[in-house]
Amino acid sequence: MVPPLLLFAALLGAPDAGSAAPHDHAAGVDQRGDQGMGFSHQTTAHHFTLTADDGVISADALDPADSHTRDSIRGHFAHIAHAFSAGEFDLPMFIHDRMPPGAETMKRLGKTISYRSEPTARGARVVIRTGNPEALAAVHDFLRFQIADHRTGDSTDVQR
Repeated sequence: MVPPLLLFAALLGAPDAGSAAPHDHAAGVDQRGDQGMGFSHQTTAHHFTLTADDGVISADALDPADSHTRDSIRGHFAHIAHAFSAGEFDLPMFIHDRMPPGAETMKRLGKTISYRSEPTARGARVVIRTGNPEALAAVHDFLRFQIADHRTGDSTDVQR
């Protein structure tokens, strides 16, 4: 028999005793992100932008003299552009401990999406572009999830 309090909690959608607390999840995202990306979230600024035509993922070293972090970001973003172009979203799944929303559609519609890595003064960015409305919606879902899970504070609204 299920104790009434646990049954009540389950009906409310409360996490069970084995679920990770939000703080634990955030710490896991940070730790796995640092490992998977090859640079520290503490020495970089990571941002996600939704626009009417595309989406942008960017990261910059906080210290303009930190060429090691800048170069690590550039290498990682070149890898991400190549992997996403090939329909490989294993790294976001590893970092977030689940497949991000939009990723399956991005895989399915991969031939309609381009991913271009571009260096910036302190790091790099990946420009994600598509003319397919379904793919664009998936890209925006993917980026909104990234904004929330990485806790960047970026706008989830489409920028004009």
